[in-house]
Amino acid sequence: MSQPSIRKITGPADIPGAEGYRLDGALRPFMYGKIHRVTVTEARVDYIGSITVDPLLLRAAGILPYSCVDVVNVANGNRLRTYVIEGREGRGDCCLNGAAAHLFARGDLAIIMAYEEVPADRLPGRESVAVMVDPNNRPTEIWTYRVPAPGEVGQSCRHGQAYPDAT
Repeated sequence: MSQPSIRKITGPADIPGAEGYRLDGALRPFMYGKIHRVTVTEARVDYIGSITVDPLLLRAAGILPYSCVDVVNVANGNRLRTYVIEGREGRGDCCLNGAAAHLFARGDLAIIMAYEEVPADRLPGRESVAVMVDPNNRPTEIWTYRVPAPGEVGQSCRHGQAYPDAT
């Protein structure tokens, strides 16, 4: 068994710069679209699984039906992986179905995130979108983020960025 190469870190100057990023052809999960703080309209244990979402929201986020998504409950931190099915267009549907309904209740806020596998060397410059919604799950804004190149990491800190009121 080989021994690791160990480099002591005594301060920020010892942290690798852009050369520290391994941008090869390895596939990395990339969050390409999310629906942020959507209100759960139903939680139905008696349905055959998945999450039902208004197609307007799916299109705004670029998420296709039957795509795998993570869903996070803002109220209690529950997180699950499921797939998306289309609800009624323009109705603001966001219904957790089947066993997932035990982790969410009507009125909870949720974040729905979709991922794709992307070669690491194709990540810099790639865009991710976040759909903001009002309390009735109508899209109000689409925020687009660009993945920074290795030499740009650290130039776009969002620490403490508050979620804007949806009024």
